[in-house]
Amino acid sequence: MTAYIIFQESIFDQSAFEEYKKLSPKSIDAFGGRFIVRGGKIDVLEGAMPHERVVIIAFPTADAARAWHSSDDYAAAKSLRQRISDGDAILVEGI
Repeated sequence: MTAYIIFQESIFDQSAFEEYKKLSPKSIDAFGGRFIVRGGKIDVLEGAMPHERVVIIAFPTADAARAWHSSDDYAAAKSLRQRISDGDAILVEGI
């Protein structure tokens, strides 16, 4: 079953974030992932959205998504993202 990693984040260092955006796609590809949403305008229809950015990445399975998130391939990019942003990351299975 397809699984999605969803990031909601606020970026503190935009120039460093540009570097992160160059690092992450190759590791995502290696685990069969693909971007569904990568930034873009947010229109809050209900509730509150505490972050300025949303990213949704689809993976073939939850195991593949978890493997990517904890992989050596993604480690450097993840460390950079965690230093320059604040937010949440969740994994959701679905169709």
